[in-house]
Amino acid sequence: MEELYKRKCEPCGLGAPVVSEEQANQLVLSVPAWKRGFHEGVDKLWREFFFVEFSDAFNFTYKIATLAERENHHPTLVTEWGKVTVYWWTHRINGLHVNDFIMAAKTDMIAKLSAPS
Repeated sequence: MEELYKRKCEPCGLGAPVVSEEQANQLVLSVPAWKRGFHEGVDKLWREFFFVEFSDAFNFTYKIATLAERENHHPTLVTEWGKVTVYWWTHRINGLHVNDFIMAAKTDMIAKLSAPS
């Protein structure tokens, strides 16, 4: 299977199926730093990213927002001093779709490329 971060989100309309428990358990292996759980009553992927400066957290948030616009798949982003929390799920189906795992992998790649050398 092509690495998740290289894939594009597929259009996902109302009634598209959520990933099965088996699919989710397989996909989450590709994004091991992410946690899966219910947040505000919806099954989501989430991860916290830590930064030294607020400006670094803000710049990361901007990069994720740019990615979200490009892929037409939008997360909840909580930006605060030293930390950004990202939640991925598919709003139209109120749960997890393969797109969420793709976006988590892309988020990880942005974090890796944004890390100080």
